[in-house]
Parts: sequence; C-alpha cells; structure tokens
Amino acid sequence: MTTVSAALDVSCLPDYAHNWALVDVETSGLIARRDRVLSIAVLTFGPDGAPTGDFTTLVNPGCDPGPVHIHGLTTERLAGAPTFDQVAGRIGALLQDRVLVAHNAQFDYDFLAHEFARAGLHLPVARRLCTLALNRRVEPPTADLKLASLAAHYGVPQTRAHDALDDTRVLAGIFRASLAEAVRLDLPLPLVSCPPRQDPRFAPKLPKVPCAYRNPGRLKPGNPLVQGMKIAVTGETEIARVELVARSVASGLNVMTSVSGHTSVLVTNDANALSAKARRAVAEGVTLLDEHAFLALLADVRPGTPHEKHEKQAPQAPVAAQPPAAAAVPRQAEPGQTESRPAPKPFGRRRVLVLGGTHEEAAASRARVVEMGGAAAINLSASVTDIVLLPGGEGDRRMARVTSLGLPVHAPAWLGTPAPEPVDSPLGAGASTTEVLPRGGVLDLPALPTAGRWHLGASWARRTDCEIDVVAFVLDEDEQVSCDEDFVFYGAPESPDGAVRLLCDGPTEQSITIDLATLPPAARRIAIAAAIDGTATFGDVGALQISLTPGSDAQATAQATLDGTTSERTLLLAEIYRRGAQWRFRAVGQGYDHGLEALVRGYGIEVA
Repeated sequence: MTTVSAALDVSCLPDYAHNWALVDVETSGLIARRDRVLSIAVLTFGPDGAPTGDFTTLVNPGCDPGPVHIHGLTTERLAGAPTFDQVAGRIGALLQDRVLVAHNAQFDYDFLAHEFARAGLHLPVARRLCTLALNRRVEPPTADLKLASLAAHYGVPQTRAHDALDDTRVLAGIFRASLAEAVRLDLPLPLVSCPPRQDPRFAPKLPKVPCAYRNPGRLKPGNPLVQGMKIAVTGETEIARVELVARSVASGLNVMTSVSGHTSVLVTNDANALSAKARRAVAEGVTLLDEHAFLALLADVRPGTPHEKHEKQAPQAPVAAQPPAAAAVPRQAEPGQTESRPAPKPFGRRRVLVLGGTHEEAAASRARVVEMGGAAAINLSASVTDIVLLPGGEGDRRMARVTSLGLPVHAPAWLGTPAPEPVDSPLGAGASTTEVLPRGGVLDLPALPTAGRWHLGASWARRTDCEIDVVAFVLDEDEQVSCDEDFVFYGAPESPDGAVRLLCDGPTEQSITIDLATLPPAARRIAIAAAIDGTATFGDVGALQISLTPGSDAQATAQATLDGTTSERTLLLAEIYRRGAQWRFRAVGQGYDHGLEALVRGYGIEVA
C-alpha cells in the first residue's frame, strides 16, 4: 500500500502544474442527454496542492431520481434542493480556468455539459483529466481501478461511497498519489481538450427505431418493395418529409440519410438535378423513383426476412465475484476451433518494454514476449518488470528513468532464455486473470450483469503529431450497417440506442463501450478500427495496445499489442461478434493503406 501526504507541490514542474477542479456528480441514470444531476461536489486546488475552494449541493432534477438504492437520494430529500440552473453560476466560477478532474471524467463532463446547456449557459471547461486514464498509464498493482481499490492502495480513507462530497475528497487523495507516480515515472498527463459544444437550444434526440428486417437488396424495375429495403430521399417532396419517412418506417423499410452501394431505392422528384445523393445513386446503379411511384409501391410492401433472433446468454455472477478470464476460453482465429489452455510459459506475469531497434525488430521482439507468455508494454509504467534493449535503445529518453527505477535491462538474447518469473512480481494479483492474446487470438466472452458494458480501449505512444481516431461499426448479417448512425465516430459518438459509445480518455487513448444486452436484433458484429488523419502511417506510430474490460474501472479480461504495421493508415483493431448465443472477442490487427473513407464505404456508408 502506498501512503500519500496531504499535499503535493508540482508548481515547479510545468508539465504537471495546473489549477485543478475535482468534481463528482451523482445522477439519476447513466445517459447524459436523458438523465439529470442529483448532487455535485467541487474541490479546487492550486499547482502547489493547496486547497482554494469548495462547493457541494443537492440538486432537484424535477424528475424521478432513479436508482435510490445506489445513491440514497430520494424524491423527498431532493424536494427542497435548488435546481441546477440556480447553482450553475457558482459551479461555473469554480470550474473557470481550471482543469476538470474526475474518476471517469467524460461521464461527469457530459452530464455537466448537458445541464449547463439546459440552463442556457456555457460550461467553462477547456481541459479535463480522468484519474482512470491516469492510472491506466501508471498501472498500479491493484485488482482493478475502482475508486475503492485505488483508495485502499494509496492509503486514502473512504467513508461514504456514492456520496458526492466524500467521493470528491477520496478523489483528491487518489489524484495526489497518482500525480506523484506520474512524476516518478515521467509519464505525460492524459489531458483532454474540451472545445465548446454546448447548445443553449438543447433538446434530447429521439433514437432511431432499428429496422427489424434484413436488406433484400436492390429494387428492380417492376418489382414490389420488400420490408428491410434501404431507402433514401433527396430533394423537395410534396408531402412532408417527416411524414414520408414515418410511413416508410411503419411499412418496415429502413430509411437512410445517405446513399451507398447497398441502397435499394432513391426517392427523388427531380433526377436531373443530380444532388449528391442522386449522383451517388446513378454511379452505383441504384433505382430512382419519383414520389408518386414510390407511394404507389408503399401501399403494398411485401413481407421481409426478420433478423435472426438469438437466445441471450444466461446471466452469470457479477464480474467482481468471478474473474472474467476464468470464464473466457482462449481460441485461435478460426471461430469454430477449440483449444485447451496452454501450459504456463516462462514469462509468466512479466510485462516487458522494448526500447530501440528498427520498427521490424521491435515488433518481432514484442511478438516474442507474447509467445513466451508475457505482456508487451508500449509505455513505461509501474507494472513494467523488464526492459529489452535493442540497438539504439540506450538513447531513448526513458532510459534515465529506467535506471533510476532500477528495472532489469536485458539484451535481445534474453528473449530466448529468460530467467523464471520473480516470486515478488510487482504485478497485482488480478493481472494473472488477464488473457494476453496474439494477433488473431479469439476468446469467448462471459455474460455480464444486465447493466454491464464492455470497454474496448486503445492506446499508443506519442511519437508523431498525427491525430488518431478510433471508430466502431455495428454490422448486420451482411456485414453492413443497418443505418448511418451505426457508424460511431468523433462526430457522432453514440449509436441510436446508446449501446455503442466512443469515449476520449486522453490524447493517446480512446475507448469504445458496448452494451451487448441492448444491441438491436440486427447486430451481429461490432468492428472497432483506428484511422490516422493526415499523411502519417501506423509505421510511424508504432505499436498499439488494446484491452477489453467488463466496465471502465475493472480488471482487463483480455489485452493485445498490435504491431508490425508499416504503410497502413487504417487499422482494424478488434471485433466482438456473435456465434449463436455466444459473443466472442477477436484481436484483429489488420491494416489497410487506404484512409478511413474507403473502410466506411465498404460497410455501407457514404461519406460527405
């Protein structure tokens, strides 16, 4: 257990010296665009660690408070509390010109953004820092990264869980200790820019109802419409567009907002106008119908083929009661192939960081680490047990820190004949439950509790100035999206039903959350990819690490280091796919030289 002092002065270290606002909110649910803040606590600190202000209050949301058994905030307790717009000014003053810090910071930030927007105000937060993301970089020897586990590790007393004020005080202690570890390891802070995105005219968007039928393909001249056909509309219509869409959806058609090679028909009253949709339809050979012809066919839509229904996995014990990897059977890439668990390998629980060498040499060394049963690290952290030094590695800026930490440094030959794993390995007890998968490795996923979400995180070392975007596609039986909104990316970070979301955890890490229980029947596979914006390639970036966890702060069920890329600009990271009643996870690592636009079009989406 690490014990932290009451204050940490980093005012002389520019990379770590900021004014901080530590925040915790209790909410009526998990969806920021729908649910409300019930209580909030804010503690502010200067770069020298000294407290500069605080504020806490209950908030009357004007709605059902949700899971009272978790937060204890009943309607009666909240009845006399102020509404959010009545306290927003004071909260904004505390947040102004400070970095917002929270445990799972995007959650708190999103709720505050929506509450400020409802109040018609601007949320004055330009940057945020997530203590979860910071501790994922530090990698302390804990079973998971829950607030309680980190508090126990860092010696921070916790008295009332899910109380905003107490959670914020606990967060302050954890943050001080985590920041001290970042300084000790010379780790960059995962600061996230928060450009203004609040809209005073905020109104929750109604999710699109997913189409229940498979796409039967193109409409051929003289044939009837069939349920599941993908329909797009362009130009002016005689009846209101919203009514035309509603009638199409009621008939079982799938109305899209763009045209692709999988569009069945484009409705347009002026084909000669050649709008962007019409030009795309002509190029793809999609049938064009005017409004009257379409309405005539709409009166007699033929039955379609429903998406296959799969039985849900039977609920199992919560993940905390049973380590996820105990239920995860590792497999190789062939979906139907079953293998027994391999015998223990020499590297056991070692976590090895490779420094130096050419791109190909480093990739081969990391692959060898995995073959030997260890984990290949991409950054220096508290969990790294060994360093492999390839030619030129002695010039790596991290070597000075490696020396000060006293980590063992090995020549490349060590990868052939390693010493046995040390008994006092610094890796936490939970680390042995994480499956380290090779590229192409597959495992069966255990069922999670009803409210459980899988988190697929991707991280990389900051070696270039290029921007990397992580995206996800919710695909049907035909390996196509059922609607444009099933493409989740920075511009549309949530699928219509909220089952798939993109989270930005730092400048070199992003994650996709997936709620398998709420995916529409059409969903058969979720493909997660990364793409580089600009001329750089993944050969310039180097290795990427992916990890799959049953919750944002849980021990990882699986992780993999994806390496060996050279000229690729788009990289398919992983996929979660359904086989009967079973969901599986595959670490893919397939790269493409083309950009994201080509990949998006391949899945049935036209990019404007």
